[in-house]
Amino acid sequence: MEAKKNILTYEGLKKYEEELQELKVVKRREVAEKIKEAREQGDLSENAEYDAAKDEQRDIEARIEELEKILKNAEVVDEDEVDLERINIGCMVKILDIEFNEELEYKIVGSTEANSLKGKISNESPVGKALIGKKQGDVITVETPAGSFKYQVLEIQRSH
Repeated sequence: MEAKKNILTYEGLKKYEEELQELKVVKRREVAEKIKEAREQGDLSENAEYDAAKDEQRDIEARIEELEKILKNAEVVDEDEVDLERINIGCMVKILDIEFNEELEYKIVGSTEANSLKGKISNESPVGKALIGKKQGDVITVETPAGSFKYQVLEIQRSH
């Protein structure tokens, strides 16, 4: 079975590459130093610093593995080539929440980059899925566990 493609914007790709570099070069060295210092304190059976450093090392290695997997299967969306006729990954979209008469703005991204607190919604989320392929002026209904919501697409633009 082929691994799922991780669709990333160029910004997301850079962020993950920088985090991976930081973990491999800086954090690994810091943790190795903590482990070395803890070992020098003698008895490891009751050494909280040693246990904490080993836990941190495990977390770092797990995150490195996760980032390498994301980057190995990354497919980068060229945001300069995004078609502004229809909504797709890599574009900013302004929508109107019809019920609350409220304008919302989202960047549509792949699932690994999604962060609703920063206005980045996944193409796999209920709203993201409903928006993909729509045009300016279209009205969509989104079914969520919290109920049914209606939105109108006001504007589609490049994300930068």
